[in-house]
Amino acid sequence: MSLYFGGDYNPEQWPEDVWHEDVALMRRAGVNLVSVGVFAWSRLEPEEGRYDFGWLDRVLDLLDEGGVKVALATPTASPPPWFSLAYPDALPVRADGTRLLHGSRDTYCGSAPAYREACRRIAGELGRRYAGHPALALWHVHNEYGTACHCDHAAAAFRGWLRKEYGDLDALNDAWVTDFWSQRYSDWEQVFPPRATQYLANPGQLLDFRRFWSDELLAAYTEQRDVLRAATPDVPVTTNFVFGGWVPVDHARWAREVDLVAIDDYPSDAGPAAEEQVAFAGDLARHWAGGDKWLLMESAPNLIYTPGRMHAKEPGRMLRHSLAHVARGSRGAMFFQWRAPRGGAERFHSALVPHAGPDSRTFREAVELGSALRALSEVEDGAIEAPAAIAWDAASWWALQGPGLPWEGIDYLAEARAAHRALWTAGITTDFVSLSRPLAPYRLLVLPAHYLMSDAAADAVAAYVDAGGHLVATYLSGIADERGRVRLGGYPGALRDVLGVRVEEFRPAAHGWDEAVTLNGAAWERPG
Repeated sequence: MSLYFGGDYNPEQWPEDVWHEDVALMRRAGVNLVSVGVFAWSRLEPEEGRYDFGWLDRVLDLLDEGGVKVALATPTASPPPWFSLAYPDALPVRADGTRLLHGSRDTYCGSAPAYREACRRIAGELGRRYAGHPALALWHVHNEYGTACHCDHAAAAFRGWLRKEYGDLDALNDAWVTDFWSQRYSDWEQVFPPRATQYLANPGQLLDFRRFWSDELLAAYTEQRDVLRAATPDVPVTTNFVFGGWVPVDHARWAREVDLVAIDDYPSDAGPAAEEQVAFAGDLARHWAGGDKWLLMESAPNLIYTPGRMHAKEPGRMLRHSLAHVARGSRGAMFFQWRAPRGGAERFHSALVPHAGPDSRTFREAVELGSALRALSEVEDGAIEAPAAIAWDAASWWALQGPGLPWEGIDYLAEARAAHRALWTAGITTDFVSLSRPLAPYRLLVLPAHYLMSDAAADAVAAYVDAGGHLVATYLSGIADERGRVRLGGYPGALRDVLGVRVEEFRPAAHGWDEAVTLNGAAWERPG
Protein backbone atom coordinates (compact mmCIF):
# COMPACT_ATOMS: atom_id res chain seq x y z
CA MET A 1 0.00 0.00 0.00
CA SER A 2 1.40 3.40 -0.97
CA LEU A 3 2.00 6.15 1.53
CA TYR A 4 -0.50 9.00 1.71
CA PHE A 5 0.51 12.46 0.57
CA GLY A 6 -1.71 15.54 0.44
CA GLY A 7 -3.49 17.90 2.76
CA ASP A 8 -6.55 19.98 3.57
CA TYR A 9 -8.25 21.04 0.34
CA ASN A 10 -10.78 23.87 0.51
CA PRO A 11 -12.31 24.22 -2.98
CA GLU A 12 -15.22 26.24 -1.59
CA GLN A 13 -12.76 29.13 -1.19
CA TRP A 14 -12.01 29.26 -4.93
CA PRO A 15 -13.76 29.67 -8.30
CA GLU A 16 -14.52 26.42 -10.06
CA ASP A 17 -11.92 26.97 -12.79
CA VAL A 18 -9.22 26.86 -10.09
CA TRP A 19 -10.33 23.33 -9.15
CA HIS A 20 -9.08 21.97 -12.47
CA GLU A 21 -5.70 23.63 -11.95
CA ASP A 22 -5.61 22.19 -8.42
CA VAL A 23 -6.12 18.62 -9.61
CA ALA A 24 -3.47 19.05 -12.31
CA LEU A 25 -1.00 20.33 -9.72
CA MET A 26 -1.91 17.49 -7.36
CA ARG A 27 -1.06 14.99 -10.07
CA ARG A 28 2.22 16.81 -10.70
CA ALA A 29 3.13 16.66 -7.01
CA GLY A 30 2.00 13.07 -6.51
CA VAL A 31 -0.83 13.94 -4.12
CA ASN A 32 -3.08 10.93 -3.53
CA LEU A 33 -5.27 11.97 -0.57
CA VAL A 34 -6.91 15.26 0.41
CA SER A 35 -9.21 16.22 3.27
CA VAL A 36 -12.30 18.01 1.93
CA GLY A 37 -15.08 19.89 3.67
CA VAL A 38 -13.46 20.52 7.05
CA PHE A 39 -14.81 24.09 7.28
CA ALA A 40 -17.56 23.99 4.66
CA TRP A 41 -20.73 23.81 6.80
CA SER A 42 -22.05 27.19 5.67
CA ARG A 43 -21.66 26.06 2.04
CA LEU A 44 -23.13 22.60 2.58
CA GLU A 45 -26.10 23.81 4.64
CA PRO A 46 -26.63 27.51 3.84
CA GLU A 47 -29.95 27.47 5.71
CA GLU A 48 -31.18 25.03 8.32
CA GLY A 49 -32.37 21.89 6.59
CA ARG A 50 -31.50 23.09 3.07
CA TYR A 51 -28.44 21.36 1.65
CA ASP A 52 -26.27 22.21 -1.33
CA PHE A 53 -24.13 19.24 -2.31
CA GLY A 54 -23.84 20.05 -6.00
CA TRP A 55 -20.47 21.74 -5.74
CA LEU A 56 -19.11 18.93 -3.53
CA ASP A 57 -20.35 16.33 -6.04
CA ARG A 58 -18.34 18.04 -8.75
CA VAL A 59 -15.23 18.31 -6.56
CA LEU A 60 -15.26 14.63 -5.61
CA ASP A 61 -15.86 13.57 -9.20
CA LEU A 62 -13.00 15.77 -10.39
CA LEU A 63 -10.65 14.39 -7.74
CA ASP A 64 -11.65 10.84 -8.62
CA GLU A 65 -10.90 11.49 -12.28
CA GLY A 66 -7.46 12.75 -11.23
CA GLY A 67 -6.73 9.67 -9.13
CA VAL A 68 -6.93 11.52 -5.81
CA LYS A 69 -8.71 9.89 -2.87
CA VAL A 70 -10.71 11.88 -0.32
CA ALA A 71 -10.84 12.02 3.46
CA LEU A 72 -14.32 13.52 3.59
CA ALA A 73 -14.86 15.69 6.65
CA THR A 74 -17.90 16.48 8.69
CA PRO A 75 -17.77 20.28 8.99
CA THR A 76 -18.91 20.45 12.61
CA ALA A 77 -15.90 22.36 14.00
CA SER A 78 -17.30 25.60 12.60
CA PRO A 79 -21.10 26.01 12.67
CA PRO A 80 -22.48 28.64 10.26
CA PRO A 81 -23.81 32.01 11.44
CA TRP A 82 -27.45 30.95 11.07
CA PHE A 83 -26.88 28.24 13.67
CA SER A 84 -25.67 30.58 16.42
CA LEU A 85 -28.63 32.92 15.85
CA ALA A 86 -31.14 30.06 15.84
CA TYR A 87 -29.61 28.35 18.88
CA PRO A 88 -27.85 30.94 21.05
CA ASP A 89 -27.81 28.51 23.98
CA ALA A 90 -25.46 26.29 21.92
CA LEU A 91 -22.74 28.96 21.84
CA PRO A 92 -19.72 28.34 24.10
CA VAL A 93 -19.38 30.10 27.45
CA ARG A 94 -16.03 30.87 29.04
CA ALA A 95 -15.31 30.30 32.72
CA ASP A 96 -15.89 34.03 33.34
CA GLY A 97 -19.41 33.81 31.89
CA THR A 98 -18.66 35.41 28.52
CA ARG A 99 -20.76 33.85 25.77
CA LEU A 100 -18.91 33.78 22.45
CA LEU A 101 -20.42 34.50 19.03
CA HIS A 102 -19.67 33.32 15.50
CA GLY A 103 -16.96 35.11 13.54
CA SER A 104 -14.12 32.68 14.13
CA ARG A 105 -14.23 28.89 14.51
CA ASP A 106 -15.21 26.41 17.23
CA THR A 107 -18.19 28.49 18.33
CA TYR A 108 -20.23 25.68 19.84
CA CYS A 109 -20.84 23.92 23.14
CA GLY A 110 -20.15 20.20 22.89
CA SER A 111 -22.91 19.51 25.43
CA ALA A 112 -25.66 21.55 23.74
CA PRO A 113 -28.46 19.26 22.46
CA ALA A 114 -29.11 21.48 19.42
CA TYR A 115 -25.46 21.31 18.40
CA ARG A 116 -25.20 17.56 18.85
CA GLU A 117 -28.39 17.02 16.83
CA ALA A 118 -27.19 19.30 14.03
CA CYS A 119 -23.90 17.36 13.90
CA ARG A 120 -25.64 14.01 13.64
CA ARG A 121 -27.95 15.38 10.96
CA ILE A 122 -25.28 16.71 8.61
CA ALA A 123 -23.09 13.65 9.19
CA GLY A 124 -26.02 11.49 8.16
CA GLU A 125 -26.66 13.55 5.04
CA LEU A 126 -23.01 13.25 4.00
CA GLY A 127 -22.88 9.55 4.78
CA ARG A 128 -25.95 8.71 2.74
CA ARG A 129 -25.00 10.90 -0.22
CA TYR A 130 -21.41 9.75 -0.64
CA ALA A 131 -21.71 6.10 0.33
CA GLY A 132 -20.17 4.18 -2.53
CA HIS A 133 -18.42 7.17 -4.12
CA PRO A 134 -15.16 5.86 -5.61
CA ALA A 135 -13.11 8.76 -4.23
CA LEU A 136 -14.17 8.20 -0.60
CA ALA A 137 -11.30 6.59 1.34
CA LEU A 138 -11.71 7.89 4.88
CA TRP A 139 -14.13 9.85 7.08
CA HIS A 140 -12.57 12.84 8.86
CA VAL A 141 -14.94 13.73 11.71
CA HIS A 142 -14.84 17.33 12.94
CA ASN A 143 -11.46 19.04 13.38
CA GLU A 144 -9.19 19.20 16.41
CA TYR A 145 -11.64 18.44 19.20
CA GLY A 146 -10.76 20.46 22.30
CA THR A 147 -13.08 23.46 22.67
CA ALA A 148 -14.35 23.72 26.25
CA CYS A 149 -17.56 25.27 27.58
CA HIS A 150 -18.84 26.19 31.04
CA CYS A 151 -22.52 26.87 30.26
CA ASP A 152 -25.60 25.36 31.88
CA HIS A 153 -25.71 22.52 29.33
CA ALA A 154 -22.15 21.64 30.30
CA ALA A 155 -23.08 21.93 33.98
CA ALA A 156 -25.94 19.43 33.65
CA ALA A 157 -23.75 16.99 31.75
CA PHE A 158 -20.93 17.42 34.29
CA ARG A 159 -23.28 16.52 37.14
CA GLY A 160 -24.39 13.42 35.27
CA TRP A 161 -20.78 12.38 34.71
CA LEU A 162 -19.94 12.93 38.39
CA ARG A 163 -22.92 10.86 39.53
CA LYS A 164 -21.66 7.94 37.45
CA GLU A 165 -18.08 8.48 38.60
CA TYR A 166 -18.74 8.79 42.34
CA GLY A 167 -22.22 7.49 43.00
CA ASP A 168 -22.99 9.89 45.83
CA LEU A 169 -21.97 13.28 47.16
CA ASP A 170 -20.02 11.86 50.10
CA ALA A 171 -17.59 10.23 47.67
CA LEU A 172 -17.36 13.43 45.61
CA ASN A 173 -16.73 15.57 48.69
CA ASP A 174 -14.01 13.17 49.82
CA ALA A 175 -12.30 13.15 46.41
CA TRP A 176 -12.35 16.93 46.10
CA VAL A 177 -11.52 17.55 49.80
CA THR A 178 -14.37 20.04 49.89
CA ASP A 179 -14.14 20.60 53.65
CA PHE A 180 -11.25 22.91 52.77
CA TRP A 181 -12.70 26.45 52.52
CA SER A 182 -16.23 25.23 53.34
CA GLN A 183 -16.98 23.93 49.85
CA ARG A 184 -18.86 20.77 50.95
CA TYR A 185 -21.81 19.98 48.67
CA SER A 186 -25.18 18.82 50.03
CA ASP A 187 -27.10 18.75 46.73
CA TRP A 188 -26.01 17.88 43.18
CA GLU A 189 -27.46 21.15 41.87
CA GLN A 190 -24.78 23.01 43.84
CA VAL A 191 -22.06 21.52 41.61
CA PHE A 192 -20.97 23.52 38.55
CA PRO A 193 -18.14 23.46 36.05
CA PRO A 194 -15.13 25.51 37.12
CA ARG A 195 -16.19 29.13 36.75
CA ALA A 196 -14.62 32.43 37.71
CA THR A 197 -14.09 32.55 41.47
CA GLN A 198 -12.81 35.01 44.04
CA TYR A 199 -9.49 33.21 44.46
CA LEU A 200 -7.96 29.81 43.76
CA ALA A 201 -10.36 27.20 42.43
CA ASN A 202 -10.68 23.66 43.76
CA PRO A 203 -7.99 21.56 42.03
CA GLY A 204 -10.05 18.37 42.26
CA GLN A 205 -12.95 20.07 40.50
CA LEU A 206 -10.64 21.36 37.75
CA LEU A 207 -9.10 17.92 37.22
CA ASP A 208 -12.44 16.13 37.04
CA PHE A 209 -13.87 18.73 34.67
CA ARG A 210 -11.07 18.03 32.22
CA ARG A 211 -11.68 14.30 32.55
CA PHE A 212 -15.40 14.86 32.03
CA TRP A 213 -14.90 17.15 29.03
CA SER A 214 -12.65 14.60 27.35
CA ASP A 215 -15.45 12.04 27.71
CA GLU A 216 -18.11 14.54 26.61
CA LEU A 217 -16.29 15.43 23.40
CA LEU A 218 -15.59 11.74 22.81
CA ALA A 219 -19.34 11.10 23.00
CA ALA A 220 -19.89 13.87 20.44
CA TYR A 221 -17.34 12.22 18.15
CA THR A 222 -18.73 8.69 18.52
CA GLU A 223 -22.25 9.91 17.69
CA GLN A 224 -21.03 11.12 14.31
CA ARG A 225 -18.82 8.08 13.84
CA ASP A 226 -21.73 5.71 14.41
CA VAL A 227 -23.93 7.59 11.94
CA LEU A 228 -21.20 7.34 9.29
CA ARG A 229 -20.50 3.68 10.01
CA ALA A 230 -24.17 2.88 9.54
CA ALA A 231 -24.05 4.45 6.07
CA THR A 232 -20.58 3.21 5.04
CA PRO A 233 -19.54 0.26 7.24
CA ASP A 234 -16.39 -0.42 5.21
CA VAL A 235 -14.97 3.12 5.28
CA PRO A 236 -12.64 3.86 8.24
CA VAL A 237 -13.49 6.80 10.50
CA THR A 238 -11.11 9.05 12.40
CA THR A 239 -10.60 12.55 13.76
CA ASN A 240 -7.40 14.56 13.95
CA PHE A 241 -5.82 14.80 17.40
CA VAL A 242 -4.46 18.23 18.27
CA PHE A 243 -1.81 18.53 20.96
CA GLY A 244 -1.42 21.29 23.54
CA GLY A 245 -1.93 22.31 27.12
CA TRP A 246 -5.29 23.87 26.25
CA VAL A 247 -6.69 20.57 24.92
CA PRO A 248 -8.81 18.68 27.49
CA VAL A 249 -8.65 15.40 25.58
CA ASP A 250 -7.15 12.10 26.75
CA HIS A 251 -5.91 10.89 23.38
CA ALA A 252 -4.85 7.48 24.69
CA ARG A 253 -8.48 6.83 25.64
CA TRP A 254 -9.81 8.31 22.40
CA ALA A 255 -7.48 6.14 20.31
CA ARG A 256 -9.62 3.09 21.09
CA GLU A 257 -12.56 4.73 19.31
CA VAL A 258 -10.94 5.66 15.99
CA ASP A 259 -10.09 3.36 13.10
CA LEU A 260 -6.82 5.19 12.47
CA VAL A 261 -5.00 7.47 14.91
CA ALA A 262 -4.39 10.79 13.14
CA ILE A 263 -2.44 13.71 14.58
CA ASP A 264 -1.64 17.32 13.77
CA ASP A 265 1.96 18.31 14.41
CA TYR A 266 3.17 21.90 14.22
CA PRO A 267 6.65 22.14 15.77
CA SER A 268 6.92 25.56 17.38
CA ASP A 269 10.70 25.56 17.69
CA ALA A 270 13.28 26.34 15.05
CA GLY A 271 16.59 24.64 14.43
CA PRO A 272 17.60 21.36 16.10
CA ALA A 273 14.87 21.68 18.76
CA ALA A 274 12.27 21.23 16.04
CA GLU A 275 13.79 17.87 15.11
CA GLU A 276 13.25 16.60 18.64
CA GLN A 277 9.71 17.97 18.67
CA VAL A 278 8.94 15.91 15.58
CA ALA A 279 10.42 12.78 17.16
CA PHE A 280 8.45 13.43 20.35
CA ALA A 281 5.15 13.81 18.49
CA GLY A 282 5.78 10.74 16.36
CA ASP A 283 6.66 8.54 19.32
CA LEU A 284 3.61 9.79 21.23
CA ALA A 285 1.35 9.06 18.25
CA ARG A 286 2.76 5.54 18.08
CA HIS A 287 1.87 5.12 21.77
CA TRP A 288 -1.68 6.31 21.20
CA ALA A 289 -1.97 3.91 18.27
CA GLY A 290 -0.84 1.00 20.42
CA GLY A 291 2.17 0.42 18.20
CA ASP A 292 0.03 0.27 15.05
CA LYS A 293 0.14 2.56 12.03
CA TRP A 294 -1.10 6.12 12.40
CA LEU A 295 -1.28 9.16 10.13
CA LEU A 296 0.22 12.64 10.17
CA MET A 297 -3.01 14.41 9.19
CA GLU A 298 -1.71 17.99 9.39
CA SER A 299 1.61 19.76 9.41
CA ALA A 300 2.90 23.02 7.96
CA PRO A 301 4.72 22.96 4.60
CA ASN A 302 6.64 26.10 5.47
CA LEU A 303 5.60 29.16 7.50
CA ILE A 304 4.01 28.07 10.78
CA TYR A 305 1.22 30.13 12.29
CA THR A 306 2.23 30.85 15.87
CA PRO A 307 1.10 33.78 18.03
CA GLY A 308 3.48 36.71 18.04
CA ARG A 309 5.87 35.70 15.29
CA MET A 310 5.73 33.07 12.59
CA HIS A 311 8.82 31.18 11.56
CA ALA A 312 9.67 29.56 8.27
CA LYS A 313 11.09 26.14 7.54
CA GLU A 314 14.50 26.15 5.92
CA PRO A 315 14.96 24.24 2.65
CA GLY A 316 14.74 20.48 3.13
CA ARG A 317 12.86 20.49 6.42
CA MET A 318 9.51 19.52 4.88
CA LEU A 319 11.06 16.33 3.50
CA ARG A 320 13.09 15.61 6.62
CA HIS A 321 10.22 16.00 9.06
CA SER A 322 7.82 14.03 6.89
CA LEU A 323 10.16 11.07 6.59
CA ALA A 324 10.88 11.22 10.33
CA HIS A 325 7.17 10.70 10.95
CA VAL A 326 6.99 7.89 8.41
CA ALA A 327 9.90 6.19 10.17
CA ARG A 328 7.89 6.31 13.39
CA GLY A 329 4.86 4.65 11.85
CA SER A 330 2.92 7.31 9.96
CA ARG A 331 1.15 6.10 6.83
CA GLY A 332 2.24 9.24 5.04
CA ALA A 333 2.45 13.02 5.29
CA MET A 334 -0.52 15.38 5.09
CA PHE A 335 -0.46 19.16 5.37
CA PHE A 336 -2.55 22.16 6.17
CA GLN A 337 -3.17 23.34 3.60
CA TRP A 338 -3.20 22.65 -0.15
CA ARG A 339 -3.62 26.21 -1.45
CA ALA A 340 -3.00 29.39 0.58
CA PRO A 341 -6.17 31.52 0.89
CA ARG A 342 -6.40 35.17 -0.10
CA GLY A 343 -8.09 36.12 3.16
CA GLY A 344 -9.23 34.83 6.50
CA ALA A 345 -7.49 34.55 9.84
CA GLU A 346 -4.87 32.06 8.63
CA ARG A 347 -4.16 33.73 5.28
CA PHE A 348 -0.41 33.67 5.96
CA HIS A 349 -0.31 30.07 7.14
CA SER A 350 1.82 28.21 4.61
CA ALA A 351 0.42 25.88 1.96
CA LEU A 352 1.74 23.37 -0.56
CA VAL A 353 0.67 25.90 -3.20
CA PRO A 354 1.61 29.24 -1.61
CA HIS A 355 0.54 32.74 -2.62
CA ALA A 356 3.46 32.72 -5.06
CA GLY A 357 1.89 29.75 -6.85
CA PRO A 358 3.58 26.59 -8.14
CA ASP A 359 6.67 28.52 -9.26
CA SER A 360 7.96 28.57 -5.70
CA ARG A 361 10.39 26.78 -3.41
CA THR A 362 7.57 25.34 -1.30
CA PHE A 363 5.79 23.69 -4.22
CA ARG A 364 9.05 22.39 -5.65
CA GLU A 365 9.78 20.80 -2.28
CA ALA A 366 6.27 19.35 -2.28
CA VAL A 367 6.98 17.70 -5.63
CA GLU A 368 10.24 16.35 -4.22
CA LEU A 369 8.44 14.95 -1.17
CA GLY A 370 5.75 13.34 -3.31
CA SER A 371 8.43 11.62 -5.35
CA ALA A 372 10.21 10.38 -2.23
CA LEU A 373 7.01 8.98 -0.73
CA ARG A 374 6.14 7.18 -3.97
CA ALA A 375 9.56 5.56 -3.97
CA LEU A 376 9.10 4.18 -0.47
CA SER A 377 7.08 1.12 0.33
CA GLU A 378 5.01 1.49 3.47
CA VAL A 379 7.01 0.77 6.59
CA GLU A 380 6.58 -2.92 7.38
CA ASP A 381 4.13 -3.84 10.11
CA GLY A 382 5.67 -5.00 13.34
CA ALA A 383 6.55 -3.62 16.73
CA ILE A 384 9.39 -1.17 17.08
CA GLU A 385 11.76 -2.50 19.71
CA ALA A 386 12.52 0.23 22.21
CA PRO A 387 14.73 -0.40 25.25
CA ALA A 388 13.46 2.70 27.07
CA ALA A 389 10.03 4.03 27.94
CA ILE A 390 8.60 7.28 29.23
CA ALA A 391 5.35 7.12 31.19
CA TRP A 392 2.75 9.44 29.67
CA ASP A 393 -0.22 10.57 31.76
CA ALA A 394 -2.63 13.22 30.49
CA ALA A 395 -4.27 13.52 33.92
CA SER A 396 -0.95 14.43 35.56
CA TRP A 397 -0.48 17.13 32.92
CA TRP A 398 -3.93 18.51 33.69
CA ALA A 399 -3.39 18.36 37.45
CA LEU A 400 -0.10 20.25 37.17
CA GLN A 401 -1.91 23.07 35.37
CA GLY A 402 -4.02 23.60 38.49
CA PRO A 403 -3.63 26.22 41.23
CA GLY A 404 -1.70 26.21 44.49
CA LEU A 405 1.41 24.30 43.40
CA PRO A 406 4.84 24.95 44.98
CA TRP A 407 6.10 26.78 41.90
CA GLU A 408 4.31 28.50 39.04
CA GLY A 409 6.87 27.21 36.56
CA ILE A 410 6.01 23.52 36.94
CA ASP A 411 5.60 22.18 33.40
CA TYR A 412 4.69 18.54 32.80
CA LEU A 413 5.20 18.75 29.05
CA ALA A 414 8.64 20.32 29.47
CA GLU A 415 9.66 17.47 31.78
CA ALA A 416 8.40 14.83 29.35
CA ARG A 417 10.17 16.53 26.46
CA ALA A 418 13.41 16.83 28.45
CA ALA A 419 13.37 13.10 29.18
CA HIS A 420 12.63 12.28 25.55
CA ARG A 421 15.28 14.72 24.30
CA ALA A 422 17.98 13.09 26.43
CA LEU A 423 17.18 9.64 25.05
CA TRP A 424 16.71 10.90 21.49
CA THR A 425 20.05 12.72 21.59
CA ALA A 426 21.71 9.51 22.77
CA GLY A 427 20.16 7.60 19.87
CA ILE A 428 17.96 5.45 22.11
CA THR A 429 14.62 4.40 20.61
CA THR A 430 11.90 5.30 23.09
CA ASP A 431 8.29 4.34 23.62
CA PHE A 432 5.69 6.23 25.58
CA VAL A 433 3.68 3.98 27.89
CA SER A 434 0.84 3.98 30.36
CA LEU A 435 1.60 2.50 33.76
CA SER A 436 -1.41 0.24 33.26
CA ARG A 437 0.41 -1.52 30.40
CA PRO A 438 3.21 -4.13 30.63
CA LEU A 439 6.52 -2.53 31.64
CA ALA A 440 8.74 -5.63 31.60
CA PRO A 441 10.01 -5.18 27.99
CA TYR A 442 11.89 -2.00 28.93
CA ARG A 443 15.33 -1.74 30.48
CA LEU A 444 14.64 1.86 31.53
CA LEU A 445 11.44 3.56 32.68
CA VAL A 446 11.27 7.34 33.15
CA LEU A 447 8.53 9.04 35.16
CA PRO A 448 8.61 12.76 34.25
CA ALA A 449 6.59 14.69 36.86
CA HIS A 450 4.10 11.80 37.09
CA TYR A 451 2.22 13.73 39.77
CA LEU A 452 -0.87 11.50 39.97
CA MET A 453 -0.34 7.85 40.82
CA SER A 454 -2.90 5.25 41.84
CA ASP A 455 -2.05 2.37 44.14
CA ALA A 456 -2.21 0.02 41.14
CA ALA A 457 0.24 2.18 39.18
CA ALA A 458 2.61 2.36 42.16
CA ASP A 459 2.47 -1.43 42.51
CA ALA A 460 3.27 -1.81 38.79
CA VAL A 461 6.32 0.43 39.13
CA ALA A 462 7.51 -1.46 42.21
CA ALA A 463 7.09 -4.81 40.43
CA TYR A 464 9.05 -3.47 37.46
CA VAL A 465 11.96 -2.46 39.69
CA ASP A 466 11.83 -5.72 41.67
CA ALA A 467 12.18 -7.59 38.36
CA GLY A 468 15.38 -5.70 37.55
CA GLY A 469 14.07 -2.65 35.71
CA HIS A 470 15.82 0.70 36.00
CA LEU A 471 13.65 3.61 37.17
CA VAL A 472 14.23 7.35 36.84
CA ALA A 473 11.66 9.65 38.44
CA THR A 474 11.72 13.44 38.25
CA TYR A 475 10.29 15.95 40.69
CA LEU A 476 6.69 15.65 41.98
CA SER A 477 6.27 12.08 40.71
CA GLY A 478 4.02 9.98 42.96
CA ILE A 479 3.11 12.93 45.17
CA ALA A 480 -0.68 12.59 44.82
CA ASP A 481 -3.23 9.84 44.28
CA GLU A 482 -5.39 9.61 41.15
CA ARG A 483 -7.83 12.20 42.56
CA GLY A 484 -5.08 14.73 43.16
CA ARG A 485 -5.00 14.29 46.95
CA VAL A 486 -1.50 14.55 48.41
CA ARG A 487 -0.19 11.28 49.84
CA LEU A 488 0.81 11.55 53.49
CA GLY A 489 3.99 10.32 55.16
CA GLY A 490 6.54 12.31 53.18
CA TYR A 491 7.42 12.85 49.55
CA PRO A 492 7.60 11.28 46.96
CA GLY A 493 4.47 9.62 48.25
CA ALA A 494 3.73 6.42 46.35
CA LEU A 495 7.39 6.11 45.29
CA ARG A 496 9.01 6.48 48.73
CA ASP A 497 9.81 2.81 49.20
CA VAL A 498 10.77 1.94 45.64
CA LEU A 499 13.14 4.93 45.43
CA GLY A 500 14.37 4.60 49.01
CA VAL A 501 13.86 8.33 49.53
CA ARG A 502 11.78 10.29 52.05
CA VAL A 503 11.51 14.07 51.69
CA GLU A 504 10.01 16.17 54.48
CA GLU A 505 9.51 19.49 52.71
CA PHE A 506 9.82 21.48 49.50
CA ARG A 507 12.24 24.37 49.22
CA PRO A 508 11.61 26.14 45.90
CA ALA A 509 14.49 28.45 45.07
CA ALA A 510 13.76 32.16 44.94
CA HIS A 511 13.64 33.84 41.54
CA GLY A 512 17.17 34.34 40.28
CA TRP A 513 18.65 32.03 42.92
CA ASP A 514 20.99 29.30 41.70
CA GLU A 515 22.29 26.61 44.01
CA ALA A 516 24.37 23.60 43.00
CA VAL A 517 25.13 20.40 44.85
CA THR A 518 28.21 18.36 43.93
CA LEU A 519 27.92 14.61 44.48
CA ASN A 520 31.05 12.67 45.34
CA GLY A 521 30.27 9.02 45.90
CA ALA A 522 28.25 8.64 49.08
CA ALA A 523 29.16 12.13 50.23
CA TRP A 524 27.88 15.47 49.05
CA GLU A 525 28.94 19.02 49.53
CA ARG A 526 27.57 22.44 48.66
CA PRO A 527 30.19 24.42 46.68
CA GLY A 528 31.42 27.76 47.90
